[in-house]
Amino acid sequence: MSVLVCALVLLTVTGCSQPSTLQEIRNEGVLHVITRVAPSIYYEGRDGPTGYDYELAKLFAEELGVELRLRVAEDNTEVLSVLSKNFAHIGLAGLSAQPLFENQYKTLPAGIEAQSVVVYNRDADRPETLSDLAGKTLHLVSDSNHEYQLEAHAGVAPDISWEVHHGLDAAGILARVETGELSYAVVSSNELKLNHVFFPQVKQGFTLGEPKELTWLFPSSQDASLITAAKAFMAKMEADGTIAQLSERFYGHLDHLNYVGARTFMHHVENRLPTYKALFKDHASMFNMDWRLLAAIGYQESHWRPNAVSPTGVRGLMMLTRNTADYIGINNRLDADESIEGGAKYFRMVHERIPEHIAEPDRTWFALASYNVGFGHLEDARRLTESAGKNPDRWMDVKEFLPLLSQKEWYKKTRFGYARGHEPVLYVQNIRRYYDVLARMTKPTEDIDTSTDSQFVGLEPNPDGHSRAEASDEEPDMRASLPPELGMIPPTL
Repeated sequence: MSVLVCALVLLTVTGCSQPSTLQEIRNEGVLHVITRVAPSIYYEGRDGPTGYDYELAKLFAEELGVELRLRVAEDNTEVLSVLSKNFAHIGLAGLSAQPLFENQYKTLPAGIEAQSVVVYNRDADRPETLSDLAGKTLHLVSDSNHEYQLEAHAGVAPDISWEVHHGLDAAGILARVETGELSYAVVSSNELKLNHVFFPQVKQGFTLGEPKELTWLFPSSQDASLITAAKAFMAKMEADGTIAQLSERFYGHLDHLNYVGARTFMHHVENRLPTYKALFKDHASMFNMDWRLLAAIGYQESHWRPNAVSPTGVRGLMMLTRNTADYIGINNRLDADESIEGGAKYFRMVHERIPEHIAEPDRTWFALASYNVGFGHLEDARRLTESAGKNPDRWMDVKEFLPLLSQKEWYKKTRFGYARGHEPVLYVQNIRRYYDVLARMTKPTEDIDTSTDSQFVGLEPNPDGHSRAEASDEEPDMRASLPPELGMIPPTL
């Protein structure tokens, strides 16, 4: 009894109490965050983990002076479950505040607005209101922003129905609308914006409700200390322009994805290329490659603009990242001479990493894809290709499987996980078409050093007698038009 009395007296004197959530985080030195993989939230990029919410959470952890420890969930259902059990401090799920969250989670707006968008396959009838979908089925991901909005509209359009697809993400839903397997679906506007260019058969119908800010989620059982600190942090990031910068980095360039006509390319060939042609030829010769291929890469990267700067901070005519430039010994990325030399050197290094048994021109197409998306993701796609009974050493087979790396049902089977796998496919296609035009405009005997070993595209025929470009695969002639520009950058090693 005396021990208990002493303990009570000690508590009274010292004022001991349970530490706050924020103090617990600082004591442990770790901020625990639960998230899912999505291009709008978190994914493994060329230079490591990235994504709008991830970058913001990393800055918040730095502000608190602690380590950011990330747990990746299968889907939002798992994110919400972990939070409800108070097994994480913050959840990044790409969700806006919802009525059902009121007693379960605290929410904090994170700077990006989105709304639910009804999409449809272009061969289906275009819906303008929910009433137009009477008798049809809308398809959704699980635990999204969409279901509660559909429930709210049920009184107005009682005949609507929907199906929730557990195990699919937004890209998986859009892929099925693209093929016509699903006629109608609902996705978040920000995820549609990030993915729409890859699904041209998907059309936007109408929106449900007004745009709402996407939020960070906090367990309701937490005290207010962490969310109060997070609110102050968000206000600081808004005031100093960090949120606007992150928004531009991940979303600002998407509206610039458009079709570039052959006339535009020809104009640049006539007006820009002459300034840099000698540099392309000199550095291509140094690294034993076709200068027209190097020039095509440069056009894809920057439209031959030496002062180009991307939303992610890479720069120069060849759009080198700082890490890549440092690795290959380039000091000034804005100097056209150094940039082109760096691009040639880096591409040669990437090309040499592709297995030697892969024949040209496929080895070059694989090198371009690796230059864009990274060697690990390319190898994942080759493994998927082989497991499907197709040839992992042939580009025309592998390019069918690269886009699957953006869908959870596929990337969860791979070693390196999520990748925006559509981009390297378009990247390679673009460069091949630019190369074809340059090849038709120049004479190899005059512009190419034929004394070099001919391991790059366009220099030697295949054993069947066709030229490398003719024998590759069925890419259309680019004399009529060019594909969308993506402005991609080389990865780091």
